[in-house]
This record gives sequence, C-alpha cells and structure tokens, in this order.
Amino acid sequence: MNQFLDTAANQNHPIRILSDFLKTEESADTAKRYSESRFVGYVLEIGYDKITIITCDPFKVNVGGIPRNSLLIMVPDSFEQTGTSIPLHFTLLRVLDSAPTPLTKEVQQTYFELQKKSMPELDIFTQSELQWGALKTKVLGMFYPHPTQMDTIEFSGDLNNYVSAHKYKIFSPDDKLLDLVNNELVPKENRFAIGKLRLTENRLPLPSKKLPDVDIFLSTNDFKGCRTAMFGKTRLGKSNVVKLIVQSLLETTTDTKNVGQLIFDINGEYANDNPQDDNASIASAFPDRCEIYAVTKKKNTNSKPLKLNFYITPESSISILRGLLIDAGRNIGYVDTFSSVELPSIESANAQAFGSERNRAIRRIQFFWAVLSKAGYATNEPELSKLLRNSANAPSGFSPHFNQAFRNAVYNNAPPPHPLSLRELITELETIINFQRSNVNNPATSGNNNPFDADELAILNFLVPKTGTGAPLIQPYRIYHDANAGNFVTEILGLLDDGRTVILDLGNANEEVMLYFSRQLSIAVFRHQTTKFTEDSLGNHFVQLYFEEAHNLFGYNDNSDDTRIYRRFAKEGAKYHIGMVYSTQSPSTVNSDLLAQTENFFVAHLASQDDTNKLAKVNVAYDSIKNDILQAKTPGYMRMLTRSHRFVVSMQAKRFTPPTNNNR
Repeated sequence: MNQFLDTAANQNHPIRILSDFLKTEESADTAKRYSESRFVGYVLEIGYDKITIITCDPFKVNVGGIPRNSLLIMVPDSFEQTGTSIPLHFTLLRVLDSAPTPLTKEVQQTYFELQKKSMPELDIFTQSELQWGALKTKVLGMFYPHPTQMDTIEFSGDLNNYVSAHKYKIFSPDDKLLDLVNNELVPKENRFAIGKLRLTENRLPLPSKKLPDVDIFLSTNDFKGCRTAMFGKTRLGKSNVVKLIVQSLLETTTDTKNVGQLIFDINGEYANDNPQDDNASIASAFPDRCEIYAVTKKKNTNSKPLKLNFYITPESSISILRGLLIDAGRNIGYVDTFSSVELPSIESANAQAFGSERNRAIRRIQFFWAVLSKAGYATNEPELSKLLRNSANAPSGFSPHFNQAFRNAVYNNAPPPHPLSLRELITELETIINFQRSNVNNPATSGNNNPFDADELAILNFLVPKTGTGAPLIQPYRIYHDANAGNFVTEILGLLDDGRTVILDLGNANEEVMLYFSRQLSIAVFRHQTTKFTEDSLGNHFVQLYFEEAHNLFGYNDNSDDTRIYRRFAKEGAKYHIGMVYSTQSPSTVNSDLLAQTENFFVAHLASQDDTNKLAKVNVAYDSIKNDILQAKTPGYMRMLTRSHRFVVSMQAKRFTPPTNNNR
C-alpha cells in the first residue's frame, strides 16, 4: 500500500524520472542486459564534500566512458529501510580525477612484472583484478522532492546525512536525468535554449555509444537587473553568447516589451551585417526592435548620427581632442601644452564662489570656445551665450570682462565694446595676444598686470600660435561634433523606455570618443532610472547594458571618478532595474567591486592560472574545473553559472542565427 501511495504521489512529479530510471536499471540487471546498464560502481569512501567511487572497465565502457568533469548520481542501495520508505532522491557528483585504491601498489607491481617478462596475454583472473580502479568526485548537492510545494524538486548544496559506503550505488545519468539535473532549477518563465550539454571537450564516442543530447536552457529573468560576465580569450565565442542573450531578451519580451537594451558596439558587429553572423547582425535580425546610432555611418546600415557637442562638455572635449591628436602624431610642442590643459565643466564653473577663481574658470571655457569656433565647429550662439553666469549671476555671454585699464592699453585707449559673439571674442583674443608679443615690457600688460595664467596662455598660444597651424589642426575632428548633439541622449532614453534595443556603433571611433559615449550614456541611464525609482514608476521595466572589452572601461582597482558610474552599476544597479553584461579576456583585469557583485558567468578558455584562481576566488563553484578551463580551447565551449544554477553547467553554446519572420 505504501508503494502504491508513493507511486500515485509521484505521478506528475519531476522526481519520477529517477524512479523510471532505476526501474529500467533493475530490469536490465535482472535480464542480464549489462551493455544497456548505466551502473558505474560503488562507493569506496564517503564524506560531505568528496566521495571516492570504485568502478571497472566494463562499467565505464557500458556508459560511453567517464571523462573528467562528467556528472554521476549516487542513490541509496534501497529506498526501503526498516519497514518504511524514504523519499526518492539522489546526490549529484562531478568527476575530478583518478584516485588510489587499497591495491594500487600491488596493481603497479603486477604491471611492472608483466612488462618486464613481456607476457603475451593475461589470464582471466589477472584481467579481472586489473580492470578495477577508483575515481575521486566532488559532491555538488542533492535533488529531492520539495517539502512544501507539490510536484517540485528542491536542490541543496550539501548532504543531510550519509551512512556506510556500501549502502550506495553510483550511476551515470541518461539524457532525461541530465535534462532534469541541468534544467529543472531554471524557471519555466521566459526560457531560452542557449546550447547543448557538453561535459568534456573531447567528443569522440566509444563504439556504438551515443554522446549526451541535452538542450541547456536559461531564463532571461536571471539577467534582468543583474551583472553578467563573459570571460575567455579572443575568438572563443564571447560575442556569440552576448548576441544569444540579446536575442533571448528580445524574443521573451515580444509582448511585454519591458526590457530596453543598450549595446556599446565597439567593433560594429551588432549593428552591421558581417559573415560571422550568417551575414546578419542583431540589428538586421530584429529591425523592428532595434535602433542604431553610429559615429561613422556605414554604407549599408541605416543609422542615426552619434555625435557630441564639444562646446557644452569642455572638460571631456579637451581629453577627446588630446587622444585624437596623439593618434594623429601631432601632439607635440604647443599642441601638447594646449591639449594637456584641464578645463572645468560648465556646471562646476558656475558653482564656484564669485570672485577671481570663478572668473578664470569661465575664461578658460570661453577661450576654448574661441578655438573651436576658429576651427569651424558650428554652434547655436544665442543658446551657448546663456550657459556661463558672471558675478551678477547673469549670462556672461562671450566677454572675458577684462578690466578697463588692460583693454585701454591693448586698444590705445579706444577699446571697442566687449565681445557679443564668438567672432568678436576671437578678434579680441587675437588682438590681445599679438599686442603682448609685440610689447613684452609694457607695464600695463606684463608682470603682475598680466591677466593670463599658464593654462590660459596655453589655449591662446594654440589659438594664435607663434609658429605652426594651431586651430586648423583639430578641423578633421569635426566629424564627431554636432551643435544639437545633446538631443540624442533624450531620444535613446525614450527608446529604452519603449523596450527597444539601441546599438551604439562605435566601430573605428577613437578610444577617447568611445569612453566618452560609454560614460555619458551610462550616467544618463543611471540618473533616468534613479528618477523613476524615486517617483515609484519603475514597475516591471528594466534596462540592460552591454560592454565589450570591459577592461578598457572599468579596469582592475580603477577607482577614479571616470569609472565611478560603473561601480555604481555594480552596487546599486539591481535596485534601479539596471542590468549589465560585460565581456573581457581576463577576470583579473576587471574592477574588483564589479567582479564581487557579478551573479552570472560564462567562461571560455583562460590561459593563465592567475585568471582561473581569481575566478575561483570570486565564485567557488569554479574551483573544481580550473584545469578544464585552462586546457579546453574549443570556440563556444562555455562553463555557465546563472542565478538559477547552483553548480557550473558545461555546454556548447549554439551559434547565433537570425530568426526567420515566423519565429521572430
């Protein structure tokens, strides 16, 4: 009766797969169909963390081999104990390495004697003795019926108890059990098949034995508001997995459109078709859900311009120009002095206390504006003139407000009105610098009466160089400038709110330009989500950010102000519904704050023990497979760990293939 009730209770329970598996094993054993058996061996030594099993050659051949890192299950010899039945359950083991047996030395001695005597063949008794061996395994945890939820499996990362070693059997799970082990804990909601189970890099099957054929699923719920890392050497499939995650979020939010995605595409592979993706990109695969902004427009890609307004961000613009000049090999002499100036932001200049320091901050920005204008950088002058505020807290316009005595000396006591336009500002500055160079000893403009400090002179010497070109040197970089560039930030935030995927095509962009857009848009997204949080309007909407070559943005122990926004993503992103996916070749190059907060991992081949040790230190689940990560170099072979997975899943990621119109 107890058996009948247990069977009825487990009729729809996932654990029934174990019951059916054990019945099949019992049937094969009774009928002596040993080649069909999944039995592997017995327990030699048992503990809470490690279990040593004994097995033999025929058992290993029957199950198609037992490679390192493969999965085994341990079950009680009987679920009937002292007249009562215990719930169906099993312990999951990962094979680590071979282990010595009590007869290891004797076996080695036998081999030595055989080889020394060159015996042509072994007798049947010796063969039987030599085929036995032991394997060391790690306990990953237990699967058992959930104590309170019907038809649900629970997993624990530890053992509740163990008894004598001889009371257990070890099996190699079939495909149904492997599917349960790897996928049962993944939420059914928003599931996406990301690849196939691949327990080992070697795919050579034993004769007449099939390799496992099990789909590996993830739930896109595990990525919303979470941090996801892609680690591995170049050309091993990190970007392919990123595209699969982007695709999964697009496909699982077709109806809700509650996830906006922002991709910083530094290589142009998500925005533009290329042969690596069956000649289709994310953008062309989902044209109705994607929007592209490009620094440099590509011939066959429909995109909007991604520009910056050099006038309104002087503190960033000077750094970008410096990087561009360095790349062009022109950052020498007076050019280097100019591009090394640290300019204040418009906000910080206006925030300073009224006085000489505030006036100097405003002048540096005005002088920089004059350089930009002389180089042909267009702007909306009426709007620009209102940005800086003078000591009366009124618009400072374009006048540096030099004192009257100084202007009298420069203009021979007949000064014109203060500049009202950029053109007039350029004329005044050119007049002043030329006068000073021609009248070095004039007491009205030299010594203590000289109104310029070193930074201001550096800008003026670039505006009016003694020798050389000056402002025309930066004319080629006008391709990055747009007087109305501030509008694209508002557009992108609106698209993200609508559940669109925005791809920033930064291919061929200078590194400083790339860093600028990454930082500014990250700050804008963070502020936008923070505002929605304080207004209680986040709802079920999320924003997902994607960063390639993440070490360039938030390097190891980089705690500068420039990377502060990324550290805030790590620590506060979940609260504001901001998730991020970042890719890099090495865990040891990523900011430690971000690494410590990362929930999801996809790891391909790593070439350094320092990297695998760092990974294992961040997440202990990777400790037992460090050697596998160091040795396996197959593209797409990933060791995945998400919020739903309690142990690392080895899988071969499927190749990103654009969906057809029917399954889009």
